[in-house]
Amino acid sequence: MDYTITHYPEKNRFETKLDGVTAFVQYRLSGDKLDIIHTIVPPAIEGRGVAAALVKYAYDYAIEHGMKPLATCSYAVAWLHRHPEYAG
Repeated sequence: MDYTITHYPEKNRFETKLDGVTAFVQYRLSGDKLDIIHTIVPPAIEGRGVAAALVKYAYDYAIEHGMKPLATCSYAVAWLHRHPEYAG
């Protein structure tokens, strides 16, 4: 499923809305790394691939901008393990 994801750099967040409900990943920049620190998907929209889409979008953004993906959030850690091509 395709999601419209918006980057809010002033909030260090990538967000999407589904059925009027907002999900997001929160990140921090550390040197040349983009570190996902929270992945929040409310129960009303869980199980629809929203978290995976947000994390992938954030890491694609990082790579596109010369940064390395990093994960503090447990979901993002697991996502990176499943996608070793992002671990640079």
